[in-house]
Amino acid sequence: MTLTSSSPSTDSVSEPRPAPAADAPAQAVPGKRFASPFAVQTPDGAEGWESMYPYYALLSDERREFEDGKFWFFDGMHNPEPLYPFDTIMTENWWVAASQMSTRVWPVPPAGGIDHRIINGYLYISPNAVTDPEAVAQRAEEFAVRAGHYYENWDEIYEQWVAKATDCIERLKAIRFAPLPEMEPVESVLEHRGTYSTYELLTTYGELINNLFEMGSYHFEMLNLGYGAYLTFREFCQAAFPGITDQTIASMVSGIDILLFRPDDEVRGLARLAVELGLADLVLGNEDPDATLAAISAHPNGAQWTAAFEEAKDPWFWFSTGAGYTHSDRAWIDDLRLPFSALRGYVQALLAGEEIRRPLDEIMAERVRVTAEYRDYLPTEEDRESFDGLVELARQVFPFVENHNFYVEHWHHSLFWSKVRELGDVFVAHGFLDDREDLFYLHRNEVYSALYDLNIGWATGTEARGVTYWRPEVERRKRIREVLKANPPLPALGVPPEFITEPLTVMLWGITQESVQEWLGTEDQDPNELRGVAASAGRVTGRARVIIDPEQLHEVEDGDILVCRITAPSWAPVFSRLSAAVSDVGGIMAHTAIVCREYGLPAVVGTGFATTTIRTGQLIEVDGDTGVVRVLEDASA
Repeated sequence: MTLTSSSPSTDSVSEPRPAPAADAPAQAVPGKRFASPFAVQTPDGAEGWESMYPYYALLSDERREFEDGKFWFFDGMHNPEPLYPFDTIMTENWWVAASQMSTRVWPVPPAGGIDHRIINGYLYISPNAVTDPEAVAQRAEEFAVRAGHYYENWDEIYEQWVAKATDCIERLKAIRFAPLPEMEPVESVLEHRGTYSTYELLTTYGELINNLFEMGSYHFEMLNLGYGAYLTFREFCQAAFPGITDQTIASMVSGIDILLFRPDDEVRGLARLAVELGLADLVLGNEDPDATLAAISAHPNGAQWTAAFEEAKDPWFWFSTGAGYTHSDRAWIDDLRLPFSALRGYVQALLAGEEIRRPLDEIMAERVRVTAEYRDYLPTEEDRESFDGLVELARQVFPFVENHNFYVEHWHHSLFWSKVRELGDVFVAHGFLDDREDLFYLHRNEVYSALYDLNIGWATGTEARGVTYWRPEVERRKRIREVLKANPPLPALGVPPEFITEPLTVMLWGITQESVQEWLGTEDQDPNELRGVAASAGRVTGRARVIIDPEQLHEVEDGDILVCRITAPSWAPVFSRLSAAVSDVGGIMAHTAIVCREYGLPAVVGTGFATTTIRTGQLIEVDGDTGVVRVLEDASA
């Protein structure tokens, strides 16, 4: 099947529709713009922060007019805190990988690439748009040929993709780092290798970096096409059914059992098994996962449960507590507190006779009902055929849009960070660093230089300069990053855009002309009201629980309304305790939106300011039908 942009007939547009009328977009105050990126001041104590990052990621006087005239928004979805120098490998990777798919590989007709700049340590991005009609038409012709091939062979190509991604992960697992030996092993001599430990250390580091970039390429091989198919279906629905909400459109492709829910499902299965084997008291009796595991192992029925737990761990517990783009977001396999907290909750629910499964059947039934209802409103058979083709394609591509996330950001990237830590141990063993975690304060290109310095010292017997150079430099960078972390970024900078056509920007971050105007503010804006993307239907009133760090997830109580920058898929176990969710960042296909729809929770995403304007304990109302969050009373009331 080839993706088309066919619109419904003009008759269908004029027909009355059942969908509620959408709110009119906010009208910005004339002449308003966001602060200039060049006006952002360096906080006291953070002078010299620029030295931690590559020159091409920084603002420059040579491009001042261009950079000041662009629209930049803070990427709190992937990097909510100041970037660690090494962690920029993730952002730099997708800077190329995501952008080239829209500009040089497919290309998506109205979409350009996504520019990056690091400002006070925080990542800001700016989508480019193709607005020339002739250029858009030429790109559309090329896109139809290239993307059409993928759409027509989607299932086969997806199967090949899984094989490539899995092979990349297996090769990553095989990478090993070890300190240089006191003496080169005699086998190197007797086997006439001709290359020695220094060469292996350098080339293995190269393999590690190349493996990341390889998976980064796979990451976006099909992703933009997935979003493109959904956006085309969305455009058709918006033209055919004026006022139709985004969550109504999303409900027509929801209910697919995607991999991102598998880890949580594994925990539910372990909860059922614990109850069946009479281990419930042991699970509930201790909040420390290690103590729980020890108690279960000592029980006569513990071997069966422990075997099931070990089988579930790999790969399903390679599940980052964040977006997977920063090493500080540890995976479940590194920190079992979150899955074991969910385990206790599920065991308690089972003992109380409650159902703990996700409401997948109900979601599927609603999908069928809504799709049939809206299809019936189309007046011509031609319209219905277009509708059928677009919804079928959107459903076909949707599993990849979400499943790739487990293979890439969670399984692969969590393993990648563990391998970097192994390399950190090498630098600790050779006296360059005090702690393996300190390696993340070096940019990946600096690591290569440090490795060569290490090799020189080993080969010559002279103490490497890195022994005295890197410790004070790392301490300086730590101090700078702490200052930057204490000074949160503005959500946007620069000139509001006239067009936003890059699909990831709309679908993931929820950045549209309307949301930008909301961020700018209106003359009659209510200070107790935030607006965002209506991501999951329903209205709920409750107490806010503001979560800035995954470490705070253990504080969530039953009935809380989660307020966060962005959720991670690994937070899914917490959702069974929530009544609603609100995020600073996100669009209709952000994970917060998808998870809330799957759990039947109201959600508003892409508010921009929720975590900075709402405090834990405040009574708030979340209206997932209109995209409005209201602060009803103070936390102390």
